[in-house]
Amino acid sequence: MDVPITQFRRKLFDFVNQALDGKEVWVRHKGHRLRLVPEHAPSKLSRITPMQIIVPGADFEDDSWKTEMMDEWERKWERRLGPLVKPARAAAAQDRPNARKARRTA
Repeated sequence: MDVPITQFRRKLFDFVNQALDGKEVWVRHKGHRLRLVPEHAPSKLSRITPMQIIVPGADFEDDSWKTEMMDEWERKWERRLGPLVKPARAAAAQDRPNARKARRTA
């Protein structure tokens, strides 16, 4: 807000309160501009109003949602990447040294 010095004199306390609330107050006098700011201005982050992102009444103490989410992730992974087959790979790795020996002797 840009105000002339005469209006600033008339409404001095109104403009001071606006500056304390975090609004910009500029005063014009003889071709110069002055900015009115509080000594310890509040940070911009402190003036942010919180948004209601999470469903009101949600129970965060209940961890059942975590297991449901993990199960859903695992189903998606299996669908995209195929089922995880570790025991078959371990068995194939044990048979490899014998196959190598068989090739060498042949």
